[in-house]
Amino acid sequence: MNTIRETFNKSERLCSRKIIGTLFEEGNIFYNSLFKVVWTVSQLPSSGPAQVAFSVSKRSFRLAVTRNLIKRRMREAYRKNKITLYDHLIAQNIQLAFVVILRGKVIPDYLTTEKSIKEMIGKLIILTSRKTEDRSRKPEE
Repeated sequence: MNTIRETFNKSERLCSRKIIGTLFEEGNIFYNSLFKVVWTVSQLPSSGPAQVAFSVSKRSFRLAVTRNLIKRRMREAYRKNKITLYDHLIAQNIQLAFVVILRGKVIPDYLTTEKSIKEMIGKLIILTSRKTEDRSRKPEE
């Protein structure tokens, strides 16, 4: 049985301005149907395998109520589906920091948001596997 509960604690939230700044300067980027994801493998101050921040553009959604609704849906979908990502990161013994930014100007419903979050998690698993393979090959060269 998994020891990770379906929660989203303070230690899992990316709050450090220093890490966020480094993330946007040196991080990797990929897109899926709803989101832009900026991510990097790094040492985090917390003991958890990942820290994440969610963002919605004020330019696209003027009302704070709307932005907060979208971010709540994003956090909830992540909370329910993060276990596969965490299992992978723990097995690879790496820590990940990433920011999920909503693209578009339409308020997505929860099912669409959850589907895109699952796609994002799958892509993060693939990309972090490649990164760890690249790191393991470099000393041999």
